[in-house]
Amino acid sequence: MDAMTDDLKRADDAIDFRAEFANSGVADVFDELERDLVGLAPVKKRLKEIAALLLVDRARARFGLSAVSPTLHMSFTGNPGTGKTTVALRMAEILHRLGYVRKGHLVTVTRDDLVGQYIGHTAPKTKEVLKKAMGGVLFIDEAYYLYRPENERDYGQEAIEILLQVMENQRDDLVVILAGYGERMERFFQANPGFRSRVAHHIDFPDYSAEELSQIGERILAGMNYRLSETAADAFERYIELRKAQPHFANGRSIRNALDRARLRQANRLFNSERPVTADDLETIEADDILASRVFSGGIDSYPPQQKEPNG
Repeated sequence: MDAMTDDLKRADDAIDFRAEFANSGVADVFDELERDLVGLAPVKKRLKEIAALLLVDRARARFGLSAVSPTLHMSFTGNPGTGKTTVALRMAEILHRLGYVRKGHLVTVTRDDLVGQYIGHTAPKTKEVLKKAMGGVLFIDEAYYLYRPENERDYGQEAIEILLQVMENQRDDLVVILAGYGERMERFFQANPGFRSRVAHHIDFPDYSAEELSQIGERILAGMNYRLSETAADAFERYIELRKAQPHFANGRSIRNALDRARLRQANRLFNSERPVTADDLETIEADDILASRVFSGGIDSYPPQQKEPNG
């Protein structure tokens, strides 16, 4: 009789997942993600799937339906400037709001933060980073640089072994995200199968289309109280097409750098103007501010010039 009563109580105790989604605050995080990042529909879809899994697991726990906590270590692959770091930050917030991690902070590192220069240096460096990241998310950018097999005195393997142990034994208190270029990450996983077996979610970040890059530019300018004139908007569309075809293009980051340079040109143009300037002048980027870029004369428009921009 008691078992039947429990079954009836469980049947009456239905859970409204839409309400749970809203009340958890996760909906707010996804709203911020939409405001922060143009496009990336497949990435946002995967994040919602992960959030749904955690919501269902939380609901199952209320009914006494125990389950093993899911492994949420991830791999973010894609070219620079596609939003990987921003998504990692929002992922940390989602995991915290759904109770998967205690703090929800993001610690971003590269090889230099983990790997030492001499014997006995790597272990304390790696452990210190892990200590800071516990309760949140550790984001390792360009993770394939952790180990350089061509260097006989490389200490990256020691960092990898420590990371693998923590990813397995403390996965309830830390999520590790490995990030970098797709092909290099694939080679890294092939050389380090321990990582592949511990990473449950492989998320690819596509390059932005020209239209999306134009929208990103508009958002960046609007956030700083600038706008493109009609002729400048046309020039900027041409700039995007030419810049995308050049080396070292970094998607959203390259767009931001280009607009910073356009603002610099606008400031100098206005400073040297022979007439008083209006508020409209101050907020308007004109076509000349865009067309003065080296990209229109066949030059390489990268920052720093001719150097690889960091991934992220």
